[in-house]
Amino acid sequence: MFRQAHAPGKTGLSDFTDRNKHGVSVAGRPLEHRLYHFRLACSGFGHAHVVLGGESHVALAEGLRNALWSLGGVPVDHRTDSLSAAFKKLEQSARDDMTDRMDAPCSHYGMTPSCNSKGVAHENGAIEGPHGHLRRAIKDALLMRGSCDFEGLADCRRFIDEVVGRINARNARRIDAERAHLGPLPVRRTTDYEEVTVRVPSSGGFVLRKVFYKVFYTVPSRLIGHQLRVRIHDDRLDLFPGSSFLQSLLRAGATRHGPHQHLVNYHHVIHSLRKKLMALIGLVYRDQLFPRQAFRDMFAVMLERATEREACRMRADLLALAHDRGCEAELAARLEEGLRQKRLPDIKTLTALFAPSPDSLPGVEVRLADLSACDRLLGNVPVAEEAAA
Repeated sequence: MFRQAHAPGKTGLSDFTDRNKHGVSVAGRPLEHRLYHFRLACSGFGHAHVVLGGESHVALAEGLRNALWSLGGVPVDHRTDSLSAAFKKLEQSARDDMTDRMDAPCSHYGMTPSCNSKGVAHENGAIEGPHGHLRRAIKDALLMRGSCDFEGLADCRRFIDEVVGRINARNARRIDAERAHLGPLPVRRTTDYEEVTVRVPSSGGFVLRKVFYKVFYTVPSRLIGHQLRVRIHDDRLDLFPGSSFLQSLLRAGATRHGPHQHLVNYHHVIHSLRKKLMALIGLVYRDQLFPRQAFRDMFAVMLERATEREACRMRADLLALAHDRGCEAELAARLEEGLRQKRLPDIKTLTALFAPSPDSLPGVEVRLADLSACDRLLGNVPVAEEAAA
């Protein structure tokens, strides 16, 4: 190996590093993620971004865009590791398309793209080594914080920004000196999404095919038969029935669950499911339909202690109650208590429990207008009657 001297403003590097082993969670649920890491080889300026969807074009495009605009300039060269391993199962035409899409952000910002030789990671030593420094800094910051759990993804990303910001502050003089050698930013930013068009069939959802897997996403049933434009971001899907934005869906981010995944929102299907109760027995995404573990566990118990139809009826009623009354968390707590006491739920009792209080309902007084005023307005009242009035 031969150590290299890096000229200021010459080389910026992008790479991904795994962060799952530190036990980070959001709202009590493990956060399967990795970090996109950008670094200037000369001054050590760094930028990190939490990535949920794996090493992809949109993750690289979004991370690189944010890094350059945070830096305020553009280096001459942009270097990544070899991407051929990620696309080795694709046909040659598909691999060429992926390569062109990866090079597009570099072309927009006026950088020359390059990559290291396949399997020779030390050629990217200017970022591979700092990966370890960044991971240790994050680990120490988590220890000082006293918890690896965050209220939301935005809080987790803010925490990473603070850690990286402290590292950059220590290199502030070198970073400021290198900024003078950077090229200017373009007038506009690059897009950080891919766009595809899908049609929603009678199943009430659509399938997106990725490199190694495909994911089924449910949508509101009113969209069945319609065509949607889907903008694929790293962490979400934005849906557009036409030119107007409709809603965002959480994007499935891992392949560890197998080649076929289902991202299901029970709010989208519960009304149709109540009309076809027995569909729950063999439903391919039955386990993903239940919003919390308590719903899943209670359904398993009911299948053991009641008939299949009774179990399906109860499960559909419970999901409908959670949907109609907005009491998903509270209802899950009741189900957990019933599981501990080995007691099946009573849907009538639960419905009465989560019904709105009569005292909370507003009193509405309706005052009807005197229709004779309309008659006078239309000139239908005799003159004598009008004079008497």
